[in-house]
This record gives sequence, C-alpha cells and structure tokens, in this order.
Amino acid sequence: MKAKLLFVLTLANMVLLLVSVSQTRVATAANAQAPVLRGRALEIVDEQGRVRSTLTVIPADPRTGYPETVLLRLIDSKGRPGVKIATTEDGAALALGGESDPAGISLMARGATTSVKLTNKDGREQTYKP
Repeated sequence: MKAKLLFVLTLANMVLLLVSVSQTRVATAANAQAPVLRGRALEIVDEQGRVRSTLTVIPADPRTGYPETVLLRLIDSKGRPGVKIATTEDGAALALGGESDPAGISLMARGATTSVKLTNKDGREQTYKP
C-alpha cells in the first residue's frame, strides 16, 4: 500500500514539474521580440494619450482619381501635423509646417513634374517648378 502511494505521489510531482516547465517556456516565448510589427495603421501616443505620430495606408479614391497613399504624420503637442511624408504609385511629397498655419514648405514629385512651394504665415505663396 505504501509503495503504491509513494508511486502515485512521485508521478503527481513529475506531472506538476512538467506543467511548471512548460509554462515557463510559454512566458519566455511571449517576452521575445517579434522581428516584424504588422498592422493596418500605427499610432504613437505621448504620456497624456495624445496621438503624436501616425502611419496610415489610405485607399485609392476612384471618384477623384487619387491613388493609394502611405502617409506618415509627425504631430506637435498642440495636435498639428508638423511633418507629413506621403508616397503613392506615381510620386511622393514632403510637407513641413511652420509655427502657425499656413506657414510651411511643400516638396512634391508626382509623375513627371516636381515643385517646391513656400508659404508664409500671411498666406503668400511662392511656387518653384523647373
């Protein structure tokens, strides 16, 4: 009788040990860094929960003819995008915002055309095209 009880207790301890070891491996695997972060969009927020950066894929709009766009926005503490970088099938754009709207610089290369547009805080624009 004692031998059976000793055998059952030893077997139970072995099962508990195996369960414990397998849970440790799962926890270690969960803490490992994934080599790629995949998703449909990305937002980075600050300590107050305000969105400070976004990376978005905007679908094409057949009504306007605007192509699919990948857009990166870097946003200041007031919620205003200061940097925008966009790319499409036919080109790319970079916009840098000044302290107040509409001040900023816009660089664009779309299709066979390129341009640089400067806008001051009063809304005066100067566009340069080669």
